[in-house]
Amino acid sequence: MADDDFYSQDRPDHATLPEDRPRGGGPEDAARQSGGRRGKALWIILALAVLVILLALFMP
Repeated sequence: MADDDFYSQDRPDHATLPEDRPRGGGPEDAARQSGGRRGKALWIILALAVLVILLALFMP
C-alpha cells in the first residue's frame, strides 16, 4: 500500500487504538493555536528593536 492510499482512508467507526497523528481539534483549540511561534518571535523582535531605538536616543 502506498502512502497516498494509506492517508486517503479514514479511521474505522469504532477504532480501538488512539490516533498517533491527531487531525486537529475543534473550534475551542483554534484560539490556543493561533499566533504560535511566529507571533512570539515577532514580539521578541519588536521588543529588541524598541530597546535599540531607546538606547540610541538616550546614549550620549
